[in-house]
Amino acid sequence: MKIDYFKGKRITVFGLGLHGGGVGAVRFLVDHGARVIVTDIKAREQLASSLEKIKGLKNVEYVLGQHRTEDFTKVDMVIKTPPAPWNNKHIKLALDNDVPVEIDSSLFFKLCKNPIIGVTGTKGKTTTATIIYEILKSAGKNPVRVGIGQASVLDKLDILKKDSVVVFELSSWRLSALGRIKMSPHIAVFKNILPDHMNYYQSMEKYLQDKKNIFLYQKPKDWLVINNDDDFLKGIMGEVGSQIIKFSNSPITSGHSIFADDSSIYINDGNDAKELIKIEDIKIKGKHNISNVMAAAGAAYAYGVALPEIKKSVLEFKGVPHRREFIREFKGVEYYNDTSATIPQAVISAIESFDRPVILIAGGNDKGLDFSELGEIVAKKIKGVVFLKGTATEKLMIQVRKNLPDNEKEEEFRIVDSMDKAVEMATHSAEEGDVVLLSPGAASFGLFLNEFDRGNKFKEAVNELK
Repeated sequence: MKIDYFKGKRITVFGLGLHGGGVGAVRFLVDHGARVIVTDIKAREQLASSLEKIKGLKNVEYVLGQHRTEDFTKVDMVIKTPPAPWNNKHIKLALDNDVPVEIDSSLFFKLCKNPIIGVTGTKGKTTTATIIYEILKSAGKNPVRVGIGQASVLDKLDILKKDSVVVFELSSWRLSALGRIKMSPHIAVFKNILPDHMNYYQSMEKYLQDKKNIFLYQKPKDWLVINNDDDFLKGIMGEVGSQIIKFSNSPITSGHSIFADDSSIYINDGNDAKELIKIEDIKIKGKHNISNVMAAAGAAYAYGVALPEIKKSVLEFKGVPHRREFIREFKGVEYYNDTSATIPQAVISAIESFDRPVILIAGGNDKGLDFSELGEIVAKKIKGVVFLKGTATEKLMIQVRKNLPDNEKEEEFRIVDSMDKAVEMATHSAEEGDVVLLSPGAASFGLFLNEFDRGNKFKEAVNELK
């Protein structure tokens, strides 16, 4: 596909959304001469922040609060929002009428001539992708962020230079589109695979099948950086047709690898292991972040960045917003924003990273996940908990109550419907030396626009404490 394809075409953007991808798609299409129809089931008021970013663009028609049949049958292309399933009735309507359906990721891969480093995984992909970007930037490799956090996708094509390298965070939804066009990134990073989006996939097998598109169509000279500690991923390595760099929290003596022991991280070039960095010198703490650093270092190494450059960037890296982000200390209590913990395992990891008493703010809407382990951890390790109203909250409370001592099983839980109330209650319970941690373990929709809105409201409430 060439970039002039869009000139004069009538294209539907199905789902403007609030994460930036829809906004980037509209900007890109308008810049390249398309007539754009933006359709979203959300009302104009709900989409205000995104609409403001594309205000004044010409050749854009808005169909909000509804979807019209003709916008899927009488157009040249539909670009769907990543979370919309391929069996969505509007998508099926377009395909049945021979209208091509794409996601921003599939169009990007078709149009991009630059090397792409793709990062996926259930946990840690944003931090890993950000570290890769920072390493490449420091090494003078002219990287461009695509899809990382709230970074948009299609409009980034227009800022690519001949020497640019793309760092692309790839969700399972965006990878599903790559499977349909049979394309994978030149360098792929597969962090881990844990139950997530089970309301969408219904089974781990289906979830993993989309994730595997990160490497399935790689060429023999491409690279896959993969977690050797993940049993699911160890089981699929036989399907890999590219070169592999394994990363692990245990020594790997053969092949290309990155591994850690109690004190340092090492890189093995296949012949010799060299120390990369001492763990105590890494600013982002926690076992999960050691894994993120190893994965990022593996990708940078595969791209050809020298070890001193990798070390320099890792030493300077201070973390990513919304991921165990320290907000402030107030009256001896530390407040942390971990809103991106949208699965139970991420909350468990966050809780275990603190050696101080924790007041937890958790809950939200359900993605079909199992809360039994988190319920046990909360009951046994958490000093106090404030629940955000939502369908997942009910499931979590059942599991917490099941693990409480008999004399506490009848106690009422605190459930709130705003972040201001959650922070107020948590602060009231906290004492000097405690931690107040927002780590929901669930989706944000219902009370908040998205997980970033949830985190920003937490930060606002904490910073307003007097």
